[in-house]
Amino acid sequence: MDAAQLLAALRRFAPVYLVCAAAGWGCAALGLPLPWMIGPLLATAGMALSGRLSAPMPVHTRPFGQAVVASTVGLSFTAEALQIILSSAPLLLVMSAMTAVLALLTALVQARLSGAGLPRMVLATFPVAPVEAAIIAEESGISPAPVVMAQTLRIAAVVVTIPLLLYAANGGVRGGSALAGPVESSWLGLGPMALAVLAGAMLFRVMGWANPFFLGPLAMVSALTAAGVGLSAYPPVILGAGQIVLGAWLGSTFQPTLLGGARRELLATVLGTVALLALVGAGAVLIARGFGLPWQTVILGTAPGGVTEMALTAQYLDQDVALVTAAHVVRIFLLMPLARPLVRLAQRIG
Repeated sequence: MDAAQLLAALRRFAPVYLVCAAAGWGCAALGLPLPWMIGPLLATAGMALSGRLSAPMPVHTRPFGQAVVASTVGLSFTAEALQIILSSAPLLLVMSAMTAVLALLTALVQARLSGAGLPRMVLATFPVAPVEAAIIAEESGISPAPVVMAQTLRIAAVVVTIPLLLYAANGGVRGGSALAGPVESSWLGLGPMALAVLAGAMLFRVMGWANPFFLGPLAMVSALTAAGVGLSAYPPVILGAGQIVLGAWLGSTFQPTLLGGARRELLATVLGTVALLALVGAGAVLIARGFGLPWQTVILGTAPGGVTEMALTAQYLDQDVALVTAAHVVRIFLLMPLARPLVRLAQRIG
């Protein structure tokens, strides 16, 4: 996208972002968790489903939101937090395995209910990002649209329901601000932070990692913070803008063309998503009891998707941000390489 195209896109979508900002402000006024993420998500989803937003928000905006949120999360990785994570490897493996197994069991039931092929339902339910799932679908000869629909629905359900339910279970008490990072912010200190974010993103992109604009900044900022390098958090306006961009893009993907034409499969996906969230929540409570941890923290760490949103929720509710983020990152690195072999196995099974 050249400069002229970018400028035209900004003019086209500026009113949408204004509506998203207003929705975020409204959710913040109500005291809801993740207001600047959930508000825009609901606003653009409503506009898309009503036909007022005929195309998803530009995917080129997503890396900005990912980088801002990921580097904010990385600021929580102090040396003490890193030591806790290294000592929690068995816990992280158990959390990842539980989420993966429950997702595969849910896929089996959804395949029976919907009449869709098992390979498609495995790919639609397995906790990977929608973009990566669509790429694997195309490579495997599977229609990507239903896969994207199911993956997006799952992530949207995680982003909206889990923060709200935990917020309610917490008695409406929050531990932090939705627009405050774990350290002090400074406009003058943004230079070193921007360089770290850019270096991490480019390094992971060159290395061919999936989701480089999240994992790269997260890894780089985490490493620097753990090494004792002081980096500045973002001013509230930048952190808010990053959340608005991510929420607006996710909600805008709920296009009528994506949801239409597969009512039986859509119903199975909705029921499967609800069942998966309930099963993972119950499993998280059992793991929390077994390891002596707060159940809220484990639920956030085992949530099937939404690493950026779950990390922000942990920060907002004063939970262990480092442990929640580590659980999701470990799961990403473990499960992403397994997606293709699992789809091939499902194709052989039939």
